[in-house]
Amino acid sequence: MRRNKQALNAQAPAKGEVKHLRPILKYLKPYRVQIFAAALAVLFTSSAVLGMGAGLRYMVDEGFGKGNPALLDRSFGYLVGVILLLAGATYTRFYLVSLIGERVVRDIRNDVYRHLTQMHIGFFETTRTGELLSRLTTDTTLLQTMIGSSVSIALRNTLMFIGGFVLLMITSARLTEYVLVMVPLVVIPIIMLGKRVRVLGKESQNRVADISGFAEESLNAIRAVQALVLEPFQQARFEEHADAALNAALGRIKFRAALTALVITMVFGAIVMVLWFGGKDVLAGRISSGQLSAFVFYSVVVAGAVGAISEVWADIQRAAGAAERISELLQLPPAVASPDVPVAITVEGPAEVRFDDVTFTYAMRPEKPAISHFSLDVAPGSTVAFVGPSGAGKTTLFQLLLRFYDVDSGAITLNGTDLRKMALPQLRGLIGLVPQDPVIFTGTARENIRLGRMDASDADIMAAADAASALEFLQRLPQGLDTHLGEKGVQLSGGQRQRLAIARAVVRNPRILLLDEATSALDSENEHLIQQALNRLMTGRTTFVIAHRLSTITRADRIVLLNDGQIEAMGTHAELLKQSKLYARLAELQFKSVA
Repeated sequence: MRRNKQALNAQAPAKGEVKHLRPILKYLKPYRVQIFAAALAVLFTSSAVLGMGAGLRYMVDEGFGKGNPALLDRSFGYLVGVILLLAGATYTRFYLVSLIGERVVRDIRNDVYRHLTQMHIGFFETTRTGELLSRLTTDTTLLQTMIGSSVSIALRNTLMFIGGFVLLMITSARLTEYVLVMVPLVVIPIIMLGKRVRVLGKESQNRVADISGFAEESLNAIRAVQALVLEPFQQARFEEHADAALNAALGRIKFRAALTALVITMVFGAIVMVLWFGGKDVLAGRISSGQLSAFVFYSVVVAGAVGAISEVWADIQRAAGAAERISELLQLPPAVASPDVPVAITVEGPAEVRFDDVTFTYAMRPEKPAISHFSLDVAPGSTVAFVGPSGAGKTTLFQLLLRFYDVDSGAITLNGTDLRKMALPQLRGLIGLVPQDPVIFTGTARENIRLGRMDASDADIMAAADAASALEFLQRLPQGLDTHLGEKGVQLSGGQRQRLAIARAVVRNPRILLLDEATSALDSENEHLIQQALNRLMTGRTTFVIAHRLSTITRADRIVLLNDGQIEAMGTHAELLKQSKLYARLAELQFKSVA
């Protein structure tokens, strides 16, 4: 069975139509009440602004026109009351839409991260981490801006545009005709040039993602960068990416600024024209001064609404592009997942493992199988050592056991159950892995050991640290097991990190143990301590070892010599020395006895 070949486009999609925002709507459903309240606040603020035009007309015609101080005072009081109500409703609107935006983006980020942690290993081998981080942070921030700001601004200004236009018609149909002539001159450039703004916005997003990806890669390899004296070279490359992002952003900013300037010119040019015609109507007695004042006010409101919509429309289009990128990621199904109805098995003691004619090919290297027609029966509690040249398939077998990948053909069974029929958490919960380069997470030593089994007690952790020969050095740390170890355990030596990883495996109490020996590069004292810890850990468990040392090989029940993904020979150390020239050469060149 072939695996799904998954790919994530490193570049943002060419289009960011508003329809791509539809998948985001489901995240708004839990906040219906807040959305309804925010909509009422938007409606109220829009109505209040438009109502000020009527107050202005009343104040000019009745207060100024008739010289009535009482009416003028009343009109002024009316406007002040409207302003205060407008301020309160604006506060409510801003608070609610910002709250909705923050919560929706939190939910989206949680879903994206949850989905990423469920993707199979092959996905991360073909997708840059920086690209994923860009979607998790930058793209979701664009959505937060849209939901928490742009949408409410667009809605409020749309209401004011519609309401203002209706009031323009009521105030003076003659002057509104002039406005109607001007509107297409404003709207058409927005529609035509808005597409270009969207394309430039996506280009800017892509360049920022390039910066994130390059920085993540280079900083993770900072030791190699400094050892090879590559700092100037890497700095120059980073500056190239930063310049590319700056140029893309400047191109977008210049175009958007030009579009905004054009809109403002057209809008306020239209207002000036309306004032000119309106002034003539006042002189001719066709309308009153108050009507002209109200008409100018409504014209400013309508013009401002059009300008605001043009401003936020580009943000909404950029958010649509971000939503498309996030949806693309969330719609990628994991190539390796738990079955819909998993088989639950109980494993009390060491597990029996069987490889039945297993063949597997990496998607990135389809020309040659990494494992070919591999069959092996492993009895409960036994130890099998895998040896062979680099690329023989040793690590691949570990990854297949953990179901990081699924086999192309054949099957791997645990106590007679196909691994593909088991729930992934149950399968991996039965396996303990001590890798060659152990991962230490940011946090304390106690927290790192507890990651092996989250319900482990402090007593369990202490016992595991002791069994891993790690308790002594951990207790010497400034705060003992509660000492923060720094990023990636930078405060620990290689041997100490290895023993901490063993303690994590001990507290897990696995039924199957996978050991990728890492003692060959350690000093003799650390090697001896780690070997003792490994011997205790292997007791009573089915163990697979990628062997680098003769001491481990001689303790194995069976040694499997791999070459080009196939079993070339199998037996004890003494048997293989006689049977296989390849094994004899490996034993001479690679396997070292304990000092």
